Amino acid sequence: MRVLLTGAAGSIGQVLTLGLADRGHEVVGLDRVPRPDAIDVRWHVADCADPDAVHAVFEEQPLDAVVHAAGLPDEASLPDSLASHVVTTGALLDAAVAHDVRRVVYAGSNHAVSRTPRASLTPPGVLGADARPRPDTFYGVAKVAAEALLSLYVDRYGLDAVSCRIGSFGPRPESLRQLATWLSPDDCVRMVDACLTAPAPGFAVVYGISANTRAWWDLQPGRDLGYEPLDDAEEFASSIEAGPDDEAEVGVVGGPFAGEAFHRPALDRLEP
Repeated sequence: MRVLLTGAAGSIGQVLTLGLADRGHEVVGLDRVPRPDAIDVRWHVADCADPDAVHAVFEEQPLDAVVHAAGLPDEASLPDSLASHVVTTGALLDAAVAHDVRRVVYAGSNHAVSRTPRASLTPPGVLGADARPRPDTFYGVAKVAAEALLSLYVDRYGLDAVSCRIGSFGPRPESLRQLATWLSPDDCVRMVDACLTAPAPGFAVVYGISANTRAWWDLQPGRDLGYEPLDDAEEFASSIEAGPDDEAEVGVVGGPFAGEAFHRPALDRLEP
């Protein structure tokens, strides 16, 4: 499968570029920066928020699927967050429809449901993919809106689109919360590969975590698409030291992003 991977120069993007190639996919990279030296794939430098630039990339080679992993990784203003996550998704979806690319996999985020109190989780104590959106930040709001846009294009044009609500991506968990939310690099590749190859998923949401013993989110939606995670954060539990913010971070599923440190007005304005 020839896959256009946006954000291919990022931390997740570089892992996916190499990992998807190992699984037989032909990866075409797209980012706002030049190709990293460690990557050897066809590469396009463009901004996903520019619809003309995106259409030009699609026209340069036939594509089978899009993996959209580009976007600001941190909190920003509401307009900047919407531009980074929703406008870019819209530009890619329009190009996919115009060029008959039928599969889109989106790097969503756990922050779409981050303010869900853990105490409210019903047995077996994990949050399902059908939970109502409860974003913690404007970043989370933008991820919710991008999922809604994907759903619209599935219904309107018959695309297949999967949003992967990624937890805590990294080589190893670094905190008590991450013993529940960790996504290993290898499992990240397994997850995206499953989302690319699952037969006719329609619109689907999966949680992007490894097979963590302490998981807070339901892995069954991912397993239904063929995602079988193999790593478990519990392997690192003995090396995780207690931290002063542990109690606050495990109170809601999204951790520190739900705290007052991220409270800010939606729009910047000039004082009179």
